[in-house]
Amino acid sequence: MSGKIEEVKAIKNQQFTCIVKTEGAWREDGKGLNIWDEFVHRTPSPIADHLTGDIACDSYHKYREDVALLKYLRAGVYRFSLSWSRILPSGRVDYINPAGIKHYNDLIDLLLENGIEPIVTLHQWDFPQPLMEIGGWSNNEVISHFVNFSHLAFRTFGDRVKKWVTFNEPNAMCFWGYLVGSEAPGLRNIEEAKNCVHNVLRSHAKTYHLYDRIFRKQQHGKIGMLIFTQWFEAKNQSNPSHVKMAEFAVQITWGVVASPIFFGKYPDEFAEFLGRLSQKQGVVSTPFQFTLAEAAELRGSWDFCGIAHYTTSLIEPTTPNHGSAGISDPIGIKLSSDPSWHAGASSSTTWSFYVVPWGLRKMLNWIKKRYGNPPIYLLENGYQGHPEDGLEDHERAEYHRSYINEMLKAVRIDGVNVQMYGAWTLLDSFEWEDGYSVNFGVVAVNFSDPERKRTPKLSGAFLKKHVPRPKQMRIVRNNQNTIPYVNLSTPHHLTRHRLMGSESLPTKEGYFPRWGLEVVYMDEECFTSQKFIRGIEGVGTKRPSSVSG
Repeated sequence: MSGKIEEVKAIKNQQFTCIVKTEGAWREDGKGLNIWDEFVHRTPSPIADHLTGDIACDSYHKYREDVALLKYLRAGVYRFSLSWSRILPSGRVDYINPAGIKHYNDLIDLLLENGIEPIVTLHQWDFPQPLMEIGGWSNNEVISHFVNFSHLAFRTFGDRVKKWVTFNEPNAMCFWGYLVGSEAPGLRNIEEAKNCVHNVLRSHAKTYHLYDRIFRKQQHGKIGMLIFTQWFEAKNQSNPSHVKMAEFAVQITWGVVASPIFFGKYPDEFAEFLGRLSQKQGVVSTPFQFTLAEAAELRGSWDFCGIAHYTTSLIEPTTPNHGSAGISDPIGIKLSSDPSWHAGASSSTTWSFYVVPWGLRKMLNWIKKRYGNPPIYLLENGYQGHPEDGLEDHERAEYHRSYINEMLKAVRIDGVNVQMYGAWTLLDSFEWEDGYSVNFGVVAVNFSDPERKRTPKLSGAFLKKHVPRPKQMRIVRNNQNTIPYVNLSTPHHLTRHRLMGSESLPTKEGYFPRWGLEVVYMDEECFTSQKFIRGIEGVGTKRPSSVSG
């Protein structure tokens, strides 16, 4: 690994998990069924390795061990999602499961008592199965049920939780779950996908204003949405049709959900997208229009702009293939990669994973130019590897180093307002339709061991090496749950020499003062240090012409 990561004075090391992928305990303590419980138990199995998330990492029972790992890794922030079905088994407020409330209260308290800030995602794809039986997100009735669930969460946990994410990657959830069918609920209907997007957006806006109207004055929190992003680079930069197609793809991937919450309307490209796609299904589909009241409610319904970013693709127009599965081929898009790009693990879907750090910088600049440079929380960024990569995951450590450097260039050179970085993810886990065939964790989990033994990887040691011990947080109810810093001896595979190859590590304790595993949180002072810019690989004073926007 060449280059250094800059010193930043106010970054917290952060980690994220998704409840479906880590929690397990799928039928315990009164939890109701969600759509992923139903999806993974179908015959034949839609999951690549035919396994389920019934136990996953068993974090429902092992959350204390997970918090100990966070403390060992010097995490300052931890983002996790609530299981809607564990709290409201029917998806409705007709019955509140006390065991579910207790579990999340215990987790939040334990995090705070150990100096780790909780960030809570209200919904990460684990939609209650009873509500799916009335149509899921395609049914307008679901909006009120989600708002009721959100109200309960704010009222119950909001005295301690100060940052909320309403939806995690709703663009991916609606496209892959309702249009492509590769993920739960496994539907392939353009109208239902369109309804999913529309109703998720309306649910988000109502939830935002619910918090703003009732809870913000007392709880002083922030709330936003996390949107999946992918950079699309024109294969031939001098070809206008390639450049136009790249802009079209970014607008569809990002703008379909971002434009409404910023501007109160869908991007113009959405109508063209639905028109192209509807030819495959032999229907005529056009975007919904928001009423004036809905547009007003949506516009500005964010305190931060949350994004997830993993990879980049080359793009060019091609002849539509209406007989092809997926989205790109039927609408006349051809995706490819540069031979020089390092490939991560292959997915069971058409999603190709390549390590292209400069794509993140371009994506951030694109958002800055078109959306007025909002405060950005980069809440997911990680490397898709194989279980057989083992504990010495050099590629993942290099991925985080290179992507963090490009993010810092975007901030210090280009002026992008990034305030939080998140390295996905703490634990190897159940990866949706890929099952356990790929992983993102900086901590390995032995899924053949009933105890689900956890072992930090080289990438975890890399992040830890660049982060000093976090300060204790002010919000502490008591010290009964305080976990001492775990005295784990560093295994031989995580030694200084093996970690950085032939390089020597800095003698100071870390470049990142505070991080919360899976998310390096940067507060208001994080980019003011004069030392911040020092050590970026290949930094110049002139903004490169290749950066869009």
